[in-house]
Amino acid sequence: MVNTAVQKSAENAPELALRAEILRVLGTRSIVLVGMMGAGKSSVGKRLATRLGLPFADADTEIETAAGMTIPEIFEKHGEPYFRAGEARVIARLLDHGPQVLATGGGAVMDQHTRDLIQIKGISIWLKADLDVLSKRTKRRGERPLVDRMKELLPLREPIYALSDIAVQSRDEPHDTIVDEIVAALPKHLNIIAGEGAAS
Repeated sequence: MVNTAVQKSAENAPELALRAEILRVLGTRSIVLVGMMGAGKSSVGKRLATRLGLPFADADTEIETAAGMTIPEIFEKHGEPYFRAGEARVIARLLDHGPQVLATGGGAVMDQHTRDLIQIKGISIWLKADLDVLSKRTKRRGERPLVDRMKELLPLREPIYALSDIAVQSRDEPHDTIVDEIVAALPKHLNIIAGEGAAS
């Protein structure tokens, strides 16, 4: 009888080799998740980080920590321009500490300088989600006003999101399925030749 632990280890060997090669080619760059609120950037990002053995950072959480208040409080007290300036600074700082998986806020990449930094210091992945999926997820969190605003924001933001290196459809599937698709897309983007353990 074959030892199941040995068999499992043998089955995992190609996946581990691919992960090691992804990390080698990635170098100090971060994997940056972009997309609308409700696309699953934090949930998918945490699982992706675990899968690749990388740290995970959430820009929104970092902004709240730096400001000592929630994002809605920042908007209310200081306004959106103030928030966006702080968001750009936080993302720039985080990108200096790669490699990592970094989840960004929905409007972060609307800033040209932030987009340029992500292009230089990261691999951008757009978690593309349809309006009905986004609405369902944000309604569950009780954020009805944002759901209404999404209808206005989506057509403005999608052309910018579409500039990302990789696009993966976020939908009502287990998050690990989305992670599988991202991990499958990374070698192609990074020019990793499957099975050869080398980059072209």
